[in-house]
Amino acid sequence: MIYLNKKIIYLIIILIPITIISFFCKETNFNMSPSEKQHDVDDISINLQKDNQQYILDIETYVIGVVAGEMPALFEEEALKAQAVASRTYAMNQLKNNNTINATIADQVYINENEMKLKWQSDFNKYYQKIKEAVNSTAGQIMYYNDQPIKAYYYSMSNGYTESSINVFNEQNDYLNIIPSPWDENNSKTINMSREDFCTKLSLNCREINISNIIKDQSNRVSKLTINNQEFTGIEIRKLLSLRSTDFTIDVSDDISITTKGYGHGVGMSQYGANNMAKAGYTYDQILKYYYQNIEINAI
Repeated sequence: MIYLNKKIIYLIIILIPITIISFFCKETNFNMSPSEKQHDVDDISINLQKDNQQYILDIETYVIGVVAGEMPALFEEEALKAQAVASRTYAMNQLKNNNTINATIADQVYINENEMKLKWQSDFNKYYQKIKEAVNSTAGQIMYYNDQPIKAYYYSMSNGYTESSINVFNEQNDYLNIIPSPWDENNSKTINMSREDFCTKLSLNCREINISNIIKDQSNRVSKLTINNQEFTGIEIRKLLSLRSTDFTIDVSDDISITTKGYGHGVGMSQYGANNMAKAGYTYDQILKYYYQNIEINAI
């Protein structure tokens, strides 16, 4: 009987420290913020291609670098949060297809801390903490449609309307349609080029320049047009002439004058529109649910 009691005593002596450690670990976990608890599940790694090298990053570190690279740090907090969720969602959609993510505009621009320091100089600490807070406060949140991470396209600014994914990427995504974006400010820009440059960039042999059959879609962007009997899409013209958007008008006189509205492909969230929505009092989830229709925001 005494022998059994000694075994029990030894067992108690062994178990007490384990119990105490377990208690304090649990106590610490109870005191964690929601975003910190979500970080416990961030075992998701991003395979990143940057400068011809391969990197493996945890997803929240990656999102901080993308928000820093893709959106001005002086933007409103709710706009930065919306960008964080959109960037995280884009990455998860790519991971679903086992894709390596490029650190350039081919996917999403990602910059590391050294690049942030060069970009922000003396404002590095202020802007880094601001972006980190926006990312942490939305940690683990992505957008879903039919229980799948969406293709969270975004761009700089609209012409007053978003564009549909079918028109730009030939993808039918029911959450990426043409809708008004009235929060974008007047952002027209005019460039000039010589007739010779214009014809060379479009691979045209032309003495005269005749533009006809201009077809625009519901977003007022050019779908097709004909120049000297050769048909182009608006996307082709934008790429060949390095235009800001496919909402353009071409004026032919002694030289060529081209005026564009908006900046980017127009599909999904307008970043400047999101910032102006934030200034008007919209929260990040309201911004996202406007630009990406009928989606849900949930944890990964």
